[in-house]
Amino acid sequence: MHMNRAFIIDDELQSRNILKTMLHQHFPDLLLLGQASSVEEGLAGIRQHQPNLVFLDIQMQGESGFDLLNKLDRIDFALIFTTAFDHYAIKAFRFNAIDYLLKPIVAAELVDAVNKVKGREAPLKSASKMQVDQLYQDIKNPQKTPDKLAIPTLEGFIFLSVHDILYCRASNNYTEFHLLSGKIVISSHTLKQYDEMLSNQSFFRANRSYLINLSHIKLYRKGDGGEIVMSNGHEIELSRSHKEELLVMLNIRS
Repeated sequence: MHMNRAFIIDDELQSRNILKTMLHQHFPDLLLLGQASSVEEGLAGIRQHQPNLVFLDIQMQGESGFDLLNKLDRIDFALIFTTAFDHYAIKAFRFNAIDYLLKPIVAAELVDAVNKVKGREAPLKSASKMQVDQLYQDIKNPQKTPDKLAIPTLEGFIFLSVHDILYCRASNNYTEFHLLSGKIVISSHTLKQYDEMLSNQSFFRANRSYLINLSHIKLYRKGDGGEIVMSNGHEIELSRSHKEELLVMLNIRS
C-alpha cells in the first residue's frame, strides 16, 4: 500500500490549514484528497475518496475520532491521530502502537510519523479495530497504567498482557518477548523503545540485552554485578553499573 492519498479530519480550520501546508511542503508527492470538520463529513470523505492515509483529530466539538472509527467496518488506511492530549495519553498511544502527533504539530515530528507509516510492512500499515478499542479504553482511564501491549510483528499486531512477560531480549534491531507460557514473540521495535515504555512498570534493564520483569525474579546471585535467575530458571547477568539500583528496588519490593 503506497502512501500517496491523504485525508484530514479536524474541527479547527487553522489546524487543517497548518497540516495541509506542512504536507505540501514536505511531501509534494502526497495527494491531499480533501478535509472534513466533523465525524459525518469525515465518514463521507473516507467513503468517497478511499484515502490510504488519514489524519484524525481525537477531540472534536461534541464528538471524537473514536466515534468515526466505530462507524467503519474496518480500518483499511494508515491512521495518524492528531491530539492536544497531555503526557498520560501518550503512554496509551505507545502501548497500543498507534501513531500520533501532538498539537501544535512540529514539522520534524510530522515528517517522522509519515515516513514511519510509509516504511512499514503491508500488514502493519493500518491499525486494527482491536488496537483502537484498547486505545479508547486506556485513554478513558488515565490513572490506570495500560496492562496490554500491542506488539508489531511481521504478520501484524499481537496483544500481550504485561504480567505475562518474563523478560525482553534484544536481538539486533528486534526484541524477543519471552512469556510465562514459554512462547517467544518477536517485535520489530528495539529494546530501547520498550525500556522507555515499561521501566516504570516493574521492568528493569539488567544489561544492554535484557529488560526483566521484576515480578518474575526467583533469585539474585551475588557476584561482581551478580546474576538474576528468573522464575523459568533462565539466568541473566546483571551489569555492574545497574547492581545498586536493582538491589534498592528489590529491597523496596520485599
